[in-house]
Amino acid sequence: MFKKLLSGLLGGGDGKSGHAGAAEPVEYKGYLIISEPADQGGQFRVSGWIRKPLPAAADGQQGELLEHRFERSDMLPGREACDALMVSKAQRFIDEVGDEMFSPR
Repeated sequence: MFKKLLSGLLGGGDGKSGHAGAAEPVEYKGYLIISEPADQGGQFRVSGWIRKPLPAAADGQQGELLEHRFERSDMLPGREACDALMVSKAQRFIDEVGDEMFSPR
């Protein structure tokens, strides 16, 4: 019993919290939106990544990848609905902020 309590306090063990795994990326205006909702006891919190691959260098080296962690307070009971809301909110964020999201704060 003590092990279960300690495991719950430290975020381990039961699989009831943490990230639910990444969904397939969605391309939008040159950005990649990757939903990776946080599973919080049967509810899914909107979170994931917005990434922007930069063009390859002239010498053939792969280009840099810019990324922004995207997290919101929205909670939904279903994974699919959470993924859809993540994509919708990320698209709006991209339209409003653009590449400024990658600037240091």
